[in-house]
Amino acid sequence: MAKLKKPTLGVIVGSRGFFPKHLADSGRKTILELLDKEGINAVCLTPEDSPHGAVESLNDAQKCADLFKAHRDEIDGILLTLPNFGEERPIADTIRWAGLNVPILVHAFPDTADRMSSKDRRDSFCGKMSACNNLTQYGIKFTLTSLHTVDPNSASFKNDLRSFVGACRVVKGLRGSRIGALGARPAAFNTVRYSEKLLEMSGISVITLDLSEAFGRVNRLKDADPAVKAQREKIVAYANVGPNVPGEALNKMAKLGLVIGRWMQEDRLDMTAIQCWTSMEEFFGIVPCTIMSMLSDDLQSSACETDVAGVVGMYAMALAAQKPSALVDWNNNYGDDPDKAVVFHCSNLPKQVFNDIPVMEYQEIIAGAVGAANTYGTMYGRVKADPFTFCRVSTDDAIGAVRAYVGEGELTNDPLSTFGGYGVVKIENMQSLLRHICENGFEHHVAINLSNVSNAVEEALGKYMDWEVYHHR
Repeated sequence: MAKLKKPTLGVIVGSRGFFPKHLADSGRKTILELLDKEGINAVCLTPEDSPHGAVESLNDAQKCADLFKAHRDEIDGILLTLPNFGEERPIADTIRWAGLNVPILVHAFPDTADRMSSKDRRDSFCGKMSACNNLTQYGIKFTLTSLHTVDPNSASFKNDLRSFVGACRVVKGLRGSRIGALGARPAAFNTVRYSEKLLEMSGISVITLDLSEAFGRVNRLKDADPAVKAQREKIVAYANVGPNVPGEALNKMAKLGLVIGRWMQEDRLDMTAIQCWTSMEEFFGIVPCTIMSMLSDDLQSSACETDVAGVVGMYAMALAAQKPSALVDWNNNYGDDPDKAVVFHCSNLPKQVFNDIPVMEYQEIIAGAVGAANTYGTMYGRVKADPFTFCRVSTDDAIGAVRAYVGEGELTNDPLSTFGGYGVVKIENMQSLLRHICENGFEHHVAINLSNVSNAVEEALGKYMDWEVYHHR
């Protein structure tokens, strides 16, 4: 499993001079205690740096900005909290001078109706509007809590905070990310066309490798190599390998997995999109599904059919949820229920999304064309009945934009007998979603993640990546 990094937030405690100072002091302590409980590192001024560790003056703003710049590589986002009204200009100056270009969550403490004297009154309700007004004037993007003012220890704020941290991971993970595209787009699949240039403009690079180069590297490996043996052992431990799977196929999978892993390390790749058929089967003799499944299960998302834009959606949700994503087809209606459908792939779904350990088999769909013996390595099984988030990213050359849609639904236990990796989904008002997909020319592939992270993904892709996002609700 890829090592999960503990998130870090820069914290700005806003305070205004003629409001109660003790609120800034207690508010700062409350926020820092909460972040610690949530497993989030905090970078914040101390009472030795400024009165109560808050930002109130121009000098405080400079100190806080310098502190944030010193921790530039660590900070994933900024939490602006207002225990009282807050001094709006130093707050905006702090963020401008820090120059971090990270997501910002704006939070305001609530007043208590029976504590409205000059000694205890916060006025954060009003101060939040002034802070947001200044951030808008400065051209700084920010995220709001669900409630205008909210107790930091409430379930509402904790949910907002977790979603915000997820959005921070998506933004930081996508900016500067690198996709390995192994092989050409399958000739029959115009649907997976994409624009490298539009992705590059969003900070996402595509690094290509021809299948012939990969096969050449594979051919230099021997079955007896210790690294090949170790990779084969990982494969056998990962999947339910039946007795009919040829040993030669397992050796080929091990070698291919080793080559892809080394390529990812050498070129610092975060995710991959692989030409999975039919050249792989005709000239190498396996499907790469197991290797791709293992990569995705380790949060190194891997998309089939060289679907580069599709793997971006997979990776975005994996970053937000810290759980593996799968790429599936919106594949079949389910009876006459307009809000249900069958999702399917043949498949390279990650192990963690399955009900049980996936069974390694041959790929039934293309076996008739290339022979069953050349298609071992696919992952068969049913997806867990769980809530899930779906996401599709697409590059639109005609308008020069990256577009996406995102939403949530549930995977059900409705009866279904088929092959590959599959499940039945239920999505409220699904016909409207399908209409949006078709009318806007989206692909039939969609990424799914067994989590509820649509808000985080929408915020990250729409507000901070500046993509066009439709959130299906």
